[in-house]
Amino acid sequence: MRILIILLTSLTLLDCSTTPVIIDKPISFPSERIALTKAYMNQRYGIVSDSIVINPKMIVVHWTAIPTLEKSLAEFNKIALDSSRADIMKSGAVNVSIHFLVDKDGAVYRLMPETWMARHVIGLNHVSIGIENVGGARDRDDLTRDQLKANEYIVRYLKEKYPSIEYLIGHYEYALFDHHPLWKERDSTYRTEKTDPGVRFMTLLRERVSDLGLKGR
Repeated sequence: MRILIILLTSLTLLDCSTTPVIIDKPISFPSERIALTKAYMNQRYGIVSDSIVINPKMIVVHWTAIPTLEKSLAEFNKIALDSSRADIMKSGAVNVSIHFLVDKDGAVYRLMPETWMARHVIGLNHVSIGIENVGGARDRDDLTRDQLKANEYIVRYLKEKYPSIEYLIGHYEYALFDHHPLWKERDSTYRTEKTDPGVRFMTLLRERVSDLGLKGR
């Protein structure tokens, strides 16, 4: 019994020692992209502001549907949308962006300031911080345990830093907020069907951070 207790204690300490470190890896966000973000805020939400600073109320979790870190970074680094995103181009020219990107091995990269508005979720960008996980696809949930642990770390870090955060959702749940007080999208026809980051991943993540009392809706 004593040997078992020592072994369990050692495993716990080992798990704690692998706490992720946030690595700053800024994507391109020059004045042009800031201007496009302000235009998006005005067009989609009716928000006119001199800055793109947000007051975060929500964390939204995604997968990239791109298999590697390098290719994911390349997509987020673009300033404006290209022809590959024709499905959302009509709703604003600014490229999609994200605050945190988590690689398969659990490495955490911060791509932009946490309180700058990123384009990653319809209707809720103005109040949300986004986490992307490398991998995934509509018919393939391949997110890893290391990514799960890293997401837990980011959620706890953000909740401690921003007590205003009340919600934690998967991207596939965003439409549940239609008509919610936080919802700002002005076009009732602008919706996309999402499955990321998968029910399995969100269920496990919510179990790990249940003590924070974050709401799903």
